[in-house]
Amino acid sequence: MRGASLMAYLDEGESGEHMADMTVNRTEIHGKDVLPTLARRYRQLYLAPGEEGAERYKAVVRRGEAVEGGSLAHFRGSEEDSLTWEETPAGAAQIVTLHERADFEVFLQIMAHRCAETAIPATQGAMLLDGVINWRRIEAHKDAFLAQRAAEGETHPDWAAEFKRFTADKANYTDALIVLSAGPYSGVGAARVGLREDEWLRRSLTIRKYHECTHFVCRRKFPEWKDAVWDELVADCVGVYAAFGRLVPELVELFLGIDGGRYVGGRLENYVDAPDAAEKARRLDALAPVLHGVLGKFENNARQQAGIAPLELALIYESAYEELGGLSEF
Repeated sequence: MRGASLMAYLDEGESGEHMADMTVNRTEIHGKDVLPTLARRYRQLYLAPGEEGAERYKAVVRRGEAVEGGSLAHFRGSEEDSLTWEETPAGAAQIVTLHERADFEVFLQIMAHRCAETAIPATQGAMLLDGVINWRRIEAHKDAFLAQRAAEGETHPDWAAEFKRFTADKANYTDALIVLSAGPYSGVGAARVGLREDEWLRRSLTIRKYHECTHFVCRRKFPEWKDAVWDELVADCVGVYAAFGRLVPELVELFLGIDGGRYVGGRLENYVDAPDAAEKARRLDALAPVLHGVLGKFENNARQQAGIAPLELALIYESAYEELGGLSEF
């Protein structure tokens, strides 16, 4: 993002409701007010996915331009939608839960794929969006800065210099959003986990939430450690622990497609790279018993840490990466 683009917009002098918007940033919202609230914060949500929306996207996100009309007709909205906050060891994250699958897919097309009509896989039920520009935070800071300087008697405050200082730290003007959909976790039906449908959907949402919160925490706390398989293993373990109050290795294996230490087909293949199908199959077969063993160690650790907060457990599990040698060979 170029500072000049941000600066050009802010010099137009828009102000007024910025401070009011900032005061509700940590307020929980439920029902059909969720999407309008988010759209006021992130104006690109007013753009419908497609060629026209994609063309306007850069101007709205990088230059902060307004969207005429402010229509959200491309969303359905639901009384079961929610916008909440989760405090984590790596800072606060917004949790956006969209009950309608169509709304979840449109939201990701706009926010993650720059308004392109990208197909969202049916198996994808959540996504972490970190580093989302929040113009309302910049505008609120500008209002506060100018008000303070005016109170001090300055007639020509140097907003350009203050803008440069403020935006030098992305934490000042970017947000993290965890977007969740409803539905059974990892596409696994309630009968396979021995629960009623409503109970499994409730626990699935908890798994999904803490899975993505784990990614958020670990990417911020351990940015140098990048191992897709390990990340998914840890995130699933923390999600299951949060949903059931204990780690259930058999559930994690079910989600990943492991049975009795063997790979039988599942999500695990999405995180293993290989030059061809034969090599991928070999790696999956070799990886399955290793993960089975790691899960046993994780289960013992969780028992010893009874009552620990889920995201604290995430830090312990992630810290075990080097101790257990990682999974980079796969």
